[in-house]
Amino acid sequence: MSAPETPAPSNFIKEIIKEDLKTGKNNNRVHTRFPPEPNGYLHIGHAKSICLNFGLAKEFGGMCNLRLDDTNPTKEEVEYVESIREDVRWIGFDWGDREYYASDYFEQMYQYAVQLIKKGRAFVCDLNADEMRAYRGTLTEPGKESPFRSRSVEENLDLFERMRKGEFPDGSRTLRAKIDMSSGNINMRDPVMYRILHAEHHRTGGKWCIYPMYDYAHCVSDSIEGITHSICTLEFEDHRPLYDWFLDELNVYHPQQIEFARLNLNYTVMSKRKFLQLVNEGHVKGWDDPRMPTMSGLRRRGYTPGAIRNFAERIGVAKRDSVVDFALLEYCIREDLNRTAPRVMAVLKPLKVVITNYPEDKTEELDAVNNPEDPGMGTRRVPFSRVLYIEKDDFREAPPKGFFRLALGREVRLRYAYYIICVNVIKDEKTGELIELHCTYDPATRGGDSPDGRKVKATIHWVSAAHAIEAEVRLYDYLLLKADPDDVEEGKDFKSNLNPNSLEVLTDCKLEPSLSGAKTGSRCQFERLGYFCVDPDSSKDKLVFNRTVTLKDTWAKAQKKGK
Repeated sequence: MSAPETPAPSNFIKEIIKEDLKTGKNNNRVHTRFPPEPNGYLHIGHAKSICLNFGLAKEFGGMCNLRLDDTNPTKEEVEYVESIREDVRWIGFDWGDREYYASDYFEQMYQYAVQLIKKGRAFVCDLNADEMRAYRGTLTEPGKESPFRSRSVEENLDLFERMRKGEFPDGSRTLRAKIDMSSGNINMRDPVMYRILHAEHHRTGGKWCIYPMYDYAHCVSDSIEGITHSICTLEFEDHRPLYDWFLDELNVYHPQQIEFARLNLNYTVMSKRKFLQLVNEGHVKGWDDPRMPTMSGLRRRGYTPGAIRNFAERIGVAKRDSVVDFALLEYCIREDLNRTAPRVMAVLKPLKVVITNYPEDKTEELDAVNNPEDPGMGTRRVPFSRVLYIEKDDFREAPPKGFFRLALGREVRLRYAYYIICVNVIKDEKTGELIELHCTYDPATRGGDSPDGRKVKATIHWVSAAHAIEAEVRLYDYLLLKADPDDVEEGKDFKSNLNPNSLEVLTDCKLEPSLSGAKTGSRCQFERLGYFCVDPDSSKDKLVFNRTVTLKDTWAKAQKKGK
């Protein structure tokens, strides 16, 4: 499968780094970091950031840190930390011995805050959250200075130390930077640096009861680690003046913050808040549900690290927000699995076929190609016998125009096997439901070709009934019915767009015996049906497969049409 011709992906950050290296900036160092919050599972948007930060460091001979931004103990869990580590390694990157936490720097951050207080650039404020919001002003109106802004340095130092000692209740006081309440950038209107939060931290326990805000912790952590290029998503562009202000006022090493457009993907959600709603309200079966765009969900569905890295490279790095078609992500996984996944035969909705002129006690072993894209993958032996299963959809008693598969009196080819012709239809006497087909075969067509040169218009797959493996197959579709999750009627939220058919479970599937003992996570193509992956729910008694993606490629077709 060759990729449609598309313009080379942009990456303006790469050009910035090239220029920095040309001029000798940062002593020719490139040092990036991937700084997730351990308050949820990573998703495909994080994958773009992982590939960008680790990829740039690798390309330019630099380093990339993994830094967990653990500044909010009420939402962080060790479970999330472990999942983040697993996801970064799974996608193909490693941080070596450079695993850091914002909490590693809590003492240094505190001392820096004291330094700002002594300079008269930070103060302890007694306004509560609602009052602070009222004082903050709007986009068109300046804010008002806090009545506590004029406290003396000595009083601020005393109150801040007492905040640290736990003398005040949650929410009663904050430490704020003293900047400019009339600034046109609301982020510069005396932002909060510390809040009081009596909560157990997953690493520091009860040592701290004041915790730094992200804007303060982010830049200080970057500085301490010697980061050269601090790469953030576009929503932090308005925060960059604050990033610069803190580091300039502290007179410490100053990395460069660069913003890029985050990944927006249609037909799904890309928000931790929305993920939590889906999980907590039972709309999906956990963070690793294969319908979720989380890394663990994509992994369970059968996506490969190579496909995700290729996707991240194809979409490029831009300065403006845009929405990426989910079909492009599907194209990348098809492209990867087309080269690497072995082919097998599986019947998802079985219809029994009896070949009446085939000996009852005979079984043949037929050669089947494992992957036509890679001859090195060789062949396998597939059993053939008198009773088979085919797909119900491959037969029509009254075939419509354009239907070339099996019908009464019509001949088709069985993949790798023989030509067969349907001679009789067996139905349930009470319900009239089709339950069995009787066919005859032509022994001279073994392997799928006719020695007399006659042609058939269709080839269908099959599984020998005597050798079939029972399996459950889960067919996944888009999570949402609409491309935009927020395209909803007034008074409703994104959940009104949930696709009620995003999961179909088939419990009576028949697989060829080569899949016996298939391991969790192994991938294959069910011929004519799509790519599938063995789910962790599988047991020694029954395999469970997830459909990774169908064979239909809407993105490539759209590219060829110039859409």
